[in-house]
Amino acid sequence: MQVIGRLGKDCVVNAVNGKNVMNFTVAHSEKFKDSQGNLQEKTIWVDCAYWSDRTAVAQYLTKGTQVYVEGQPEARSFQRNDGTPGSSLSLRVREVQLLGSKSDSSNSNTAYQQQSSSTNADVSTAGEAQSTIEVSPQTDDLPF
Repeated sequence: MQVIGRLGKDCVVNAVNGKNVMNFTVAHSEKFKDSQGNLQEKTIWVDCAYWSDRTAVAQYLTKGTQVYVEGQPEARSFQRNDGTPGSSLSLRVREVQLLGSKSDSSNSNTAYQQQSSSTNADVSTAGEAQSTIEVSPQTDDLPF
């Protein structure tokens, strides 16, 4: 499952049985038109658990930050204290990418550079990555 959304609160790092887990919640919003043609918005909150020793990314997982997460979903149903049924969606994260910050775009660029340098030794900054991309004029080899 893939989710893009903004963090509802800052990431919390916990140690469970000697392993690190980063817990955060992502609000995924979708806009659609209802049967009368009115624009509607639906938000789904996804509880994320990222089991990783790469906890340096946790400092960038702050409230309002836009992220892409990918992982294994788990839906749970439960009964609320008032007796009504409820459900929740959680995700065991395999991959997380920082997409941006709501308050300061220069902060998110720094966060992206930090993440990319730890995951890709060939690219040290986002600016270098953009300057080395070349577009080939040949389009005959496209598979579609």
